[in-house]
Amino acid sequence: MSTEILSPMPGTIFQVHVKEGDDVVEGQELLVLEAMKMENPIVSTAEGKVQAVNVKVDDKVATKQLLLVIE
Repeated sequence: MSTEILSPMPGTIFQVHVKEGDDVVEGQELLVLEAMKMENPIVSTAEGKVQAVNVKVDDKVATKQLLLVIE
């Protein structure tokens, strides 16, 4: 079962800490989203392997935009 990590708000991708194929655990920081001059960590809601990273540093994202998929 895949888990989709969605953007909770509009903003800019500030840092990406994982790449496709990386193993992640629940609660692990995956990336940092800069919004309203604040850095917001986006954490994993599931344990698994990163199947897809759909963003890179400096990308602008919208609310509920797909950021990552964990398999």
